[in-house]
Amino acid sequence: MQQLMPEDPASIGPYSLSARLGEGGMGQVFLGVSRSGRRLAVKVIRPQIAADPGFRERFRREVAAARSVGGFWTAPIVDADPDGAVPWVASDYIEAPDLSSLVHERGPLGARELRSLAAGLAEALEAIHRIGLVHRDLKPSNILVTGDGPRVIDFGISKAAEGATTLTGTGLVIGTPGFMSPEQASGGRVGPSSDIFSLGAVLAFAASGDGPFGGGSVPALLYRVVHDEPRLDRVPDGLRGVVAGCLEKAPERRPSASQVLDRLNGDDAEDAAPRPAPAPGPDAVPRTAPLTEADVRQMQDEPVPGVSDPEVVEVRAGLVLQRGKAVTVWLWVMAIGVLLMLSSMFVEWAGWVWFAAFLGLGFVMSMVGSQVLVRLPPLQRVVTLTGERLRCRMQDLEWSSPWADVERITVKPLPHDSGDERRWEVSASLRREVKIPTGFVTGVKNRAGMLLAFDKREDPRPALRRLDDGLRRFAGERYARHAALAALLGDARDRRD
Repeated sequence: MQQLMPEDPASIGPYSLSARLGEGGMGQVFLGVSRSGRRLAVKVIRPQIAADPGFRERFRREVAAARSVGGFWTAPIVDADPDGAVPWVASDYIEAPDLSSLVHERGPLGARELRSLAAGLAEALEAIHRIGLVHRDLKPSNILVTGDGPRVIDFGISKAAEGATTLTGTGLVIGTPGFMSPEQASGGRVGPSSDIFSLGAVLAFAASGDGPFGGGSVPALLYRVVHDEPRLDRVPDGLRGVVAGCLEKAPERRPSASQVLDRLNGDDAEDAAPRPAPAPGPDAVPRTAPLTEADVRQMQDEPVPGVSDPEVVEVRAGLVLQRGKAVTVWLWVMAIGVLLMLSSMFVEWAGWVWFAAFLGLGFVMSMVGSQVLVRLPPLQRVVTLTGERLRCRMQDLEWSSPWADVERITVKPLPHDSGDERRWEVSASLRREVKIPTGFVTGVKNRAGMLLAFDKREDPRPALRRLDDGLRRFAGERYARHAALAALLGDARDRRD
């Protein structure tokens, strides 16, 4: 939860706004308070989406259907205004961490917790699907974990945005790579079975702390979702069959939400039993041509239709110390020993004693030093980008600023002053003076940033591409793209620093 920004509205409809809860592809979410003191999560739709012809009518129908969703495992929608200057929808505010934060802070769930989570989510999807809705963006950050079970949020309005002509231009589309179904990733028809695939991906994440298709760039991740088998080795044996069934590539082979509940309540052996393929159902989609490596390379530089970028972009750079450092220390000790030997040879034979002593000392220092240095962790520097702010972290030091305070930001190379690393500087010009911890790049007043140092054994291009894509998405016109970065990434679109 964050404080309101100066540009945020003070109220929406009958509710006064007191804080920011988050931001997604369709809009921002605020903490609203009614006149009686009831707290609600108020989602305000982005103006460019609301301006699309037909959106408000679709939005009105979807909200009306969503308000009829029953069940214990959802945050009910209690109010909405499809016809306001800016459309909004309000649901019960539940003060609880989302599944993504919980797993990252406390680690993967145990078998009993995972089974309880699976049952609650299956019941929530059963209630949503019963009235003809499809969530379309079930992911860990859309699942709140309370003391008595999960709550599914942010459902019922995603279909209203489908087909909006403004989405292509803004990149604000529905779905999250890694938790999307293959038919959703391929631009096919999306039905209830797409939510079931997302359920399987969420459960795999909760069991391992990582998605079943790993991480990486959006195109590579989509390629694995469509073509690769999920990694389920850390899912408990008694639940692996259920999760694997949810993650079937063909929609018609996945169970319904009700069938997931039946299998969770059945025998573990039944979970793992293979199922024959039924006849294609209404959710079946035509098979699309497989993605090739050339397609993936092309997608690296072009927007991926039907896919939203991750809500958080994080880039890490850590310089790993090597044994060569210890060898350098040993050679210096040897050189000192030789100099002492030569200087003392003209006085007495004790010079050879000095030489032998320093030779032994150098050998011991090199052995000890090499073992110590190779065990030191990398000197981690992390740049995190969200829709709200830029954050730079170096070991235990951190600096951050909201995008509203960033006037200009660029990523440029520094001279290669060392043979075992490559250096890039993230540099931001700020609209106001900010206290920057010692160790961050400052240079001049109201300028801050951080040095990213990549080890010579690490290809910096994937990390720099994620950073470049994230800055283009979140910083927008504030991002001044350096020619050297464009050249490294093989991209002719160039905005020189």
